[in-house]
Amino acid sequence: MGRALLRADATGAGRARWPTVFPTSGRAVAPAFTAASWRVQAAIARREEAPDRAVVHLVWAGADRGGTYAEGRITNWHFTRTPSKKEGARWIPQPPT
Repeated sequence: MGRALLRADATGAGRARWPTVFPTSGRAVAPAFTAASWRVQAAIARREEAPDRAVVHLVWAGADRGGTYAEGRITNWHFTRTPSKKEGARWIPQPPT
């Protein structure tokens, strides 16, 4: 899920899947990267302060719209887990602060 959030953030593709993370403002958002111009180099998830909270750390590389390529970019996504009798536990991404 962390990779999918990063893709939505960087390219704009799939933002509608997470309306609380990427609220609509009534206008189109120009993506900073094309889907083909970025890749995840490393990822790790770990518990954050409590068993129902986690953070996903992603290290990634990409070329922005200006053509500047950089490696080692870091993005962190925070999640909370909510138990549901229907679906079991579910991880919910938190909006950036």
